[in-house]
Amino acid sequence: MSALASASAPPVRSRTRDRKRINLSRYLLPLIGAAIIAIWCVIVVIGPSFAANQLADVDVRARLKPPSAEHLFGTDELGRDTLGRVLMGARITIPVGFTVVMLGGLVGVIYGGVAAYAGHRVEETMMRVADLVLAFPALLLAMAIAAALGIGITNAIIAMVSVWWPQYARLSRSLVLTQRQQEYVRSAEVAGCGPVRTLFRHIFPNTIGSLVVLLTLDIGAAIITFAGLSFLGLGVPPPTPEWGSMVASGRLLIDQWWVSGFPGLAIFTVVVAFNFLGDGIRDWLDPRSR
Repeated sequence: MSALASASAPPVRSRTRDRKRINLSRYLLPLIGAAIIAIWCVIVVIGPSFAANQLADVDVRARLKPPSAEHLFGTDELGRDTLGRVLMGARITIPVGFTVVMLGGLVGVIYGGVAAYAGHRVEETMMRVADLVLAFPALLLAMAIAAALGIGITNAIIAMVSVWWPQYARLSRSLVLTQRQQEYVRSAEVAGCGPVRTLFRHIFPNTIGSLVVLLTLDIGAAIITFAGLSFLGLGVPPPTPEWGSMVASGRLLIDQWWVSGFPGLAIFTVVVAFNFLGDGIRDWLDPRSR
């Protein structure tokens, strides 16, 4: 019987190999996303160093040339190199996405944590303010604020942060309320820790996992929103290269697809990469998934 059981059971090596294959297939897309993000980060740092000289070159004789060996991404309506402008646009669009998410997340996390520790009436008032902001579509409200403030990168960031923090406030409040019921929080309070010390030193570090997932997934949404503002003329003023404004400049050039196609492809790759990475981080942090 023992010999028959050992013969029918799969070998340990095959089970280990199958487990590694399953883990690799599960995290293949997040690894691809991380690789794409790393490539774009390198482009943000060193890309403009060899593309900056081509940005100011306006050559009407070379306008709207298709992709070729001389201009890999073709040229735009003023004869400027599209590849160089896409590389320079990454230096604006991607950092703005990071900045908006980090500032919005910081404001929202602190706001939600304070609301969870405040009294019932204060908490209700604070969260109703957050719900009021969430009641408006984020892009429309950001457009209204950006139009009121004026065109510019700083004003666009302020407009986006103004509509970005409520979702983090709601998540932070729910996480803090859950953690307050844990034994370590009660022990800290019994030991004499005040609300501020308990919140920032004990509770927030234990909620960082869920917040990191939302932050990672939200960077792509912030990049799309900023590109949308620039597409509508409320973000980066021309002639500064930015992916949304580049797509807008080529929206009427149907035959010259490369003018708007390559900036749109850049937006697509970055957003998809952050979604892949965020999904992988969520699966990795979820014990049930592991």
